[in-house]
Amino acid sequence: MLPPRPSGLIALAAETDTGGALARLTALEGLARAVLVSIIPLVAFEALGSKEAVARTYLLAAIFTLFITLNFNRLEQLLQRRWVLTLGASLLMLASLLIYNGEGWLFALGIGMRSAAASIFTVCISLYVMDYIDKLEFARTESRRMFLNGIAWLLGPLLGIWLWNNQYPFSAFLVSIASAAMMLAYFWHLRLGDNPVLVAAKPRKAIQPLVLIPHFFKQKFLRISYLITLSRAIFWVLLYVYGPIYVVEAGLPNWVSAVLLSAGCAMLFFSPWIRLLAERFQTKNVLIFGLSLCGVSLLILGLLGEAKGIGVLVWWTGAWGASMVDILGNIPFMRTVKPYERIQMTMVFSTWREMSELVTPLLISLILLFLPFYTVYYVFGGFLIAVAIYASVLPNRV
Repeated sequence: MLPPRPSGLIALAAETDTGGALARLTALEGLARAVLVSIIPLVAFEALGSKEAVARTYLLAAIFTLFITLNFNRLEQLLQRRWVLTLGASLLMLASLLIYNGEGWLFALGIGMRSAAASIFTVCISLYVMDYIDKLEFARTESRRMFLNGIAWLLGPLLGIWLWNNQYPFSAFLVSIASAAMMLAYFWHLRLGDNPVLVAAKPRKAIQPLVLIPHFFKQKFLRISYLITLSRAIFWVLLYVYGPIYVVEAGLPNWVSAVLLSAGCAMLFFSPWIRLLAERFQTKNVLIFGLSLCGVSLLILGLLGEAKGIGVLVWWTGAWGASMVDILGNIPFMRTVKPYERIQMTMVFSTWREMSELVTPLLISLILLFLPFYTVYYVFGGFLIAVAIYASVLPNRV
């Protein structure tokens, strides 16, 4: 006997709004993380006492996240996908409690759980998009997801820091927990995991990315594509972790950090105009400009040395460059990967998120053993400029 069709999915099927449902799930998950994004670095800096300790904490969190991500196939084999997503939402809620109440290793564990939850959700939603959305609807679905997620990341940091500054510190964490719970409740209402209306996801054979890595990086254009996405992700790691700390060290009120992060995300609303620029001046050239803007901004921060008020504007300028790369950054990979290798190469390409969260704190920890912190800006700024120069060898058709 077939299970009854959930009424929510019947309505979705009738309205062909499955993409909209995925976009709403993404927005709720984004709000759960965004509302704390301007608070956690400040809490970490206060609890741990130094930027060196913050870097080590995020390094341990990145290692934990990488372990979870690389074992996603095993998780999906042990648990059905809906339970994997449920695990991610649970980790996100538990992380908020640990970060608020925890100290020492509990605090670090909370940071790791939060990062792992984001990775799990991203992979699950990507698989649902590929399984349930027609190829002709990919662009529309991703556009809706980007727009709604942009709203969450625009409003979330401002809401979180307002609650924090108005003597409601736990309220921000409560909003995060409530958003994650709403996302999970909405997900189970839709019952995407065993949806009998849509075609069920076919089981995938576990692919070992380590076998594919050498083949991926032997291909010049794929190598450049990976470096483009990795370098812009590194900038975002620097901004979200050290931007709020920079604001405090510059003697500015902490609400400025929320404005900085929200303003950086606001560029996502200009994606249609960025695409027009890409059509007019070629995608490759817009990417080179965005990477260069990020790199030059970091170099200027290095020249400024100690944190200064004007440096916040420099951070914001770099964020706009990174947003340009966000909007167009996947295109070189999509246009240069061989059609018969798309699945295998995507497995390698998708590791840019975890690598950015691992490489950034690792290099910062090593640099701070011997050099002052402003050296970090020179190192990563030079890296972004180098990637921009390297990207110039991409074909014009990209």
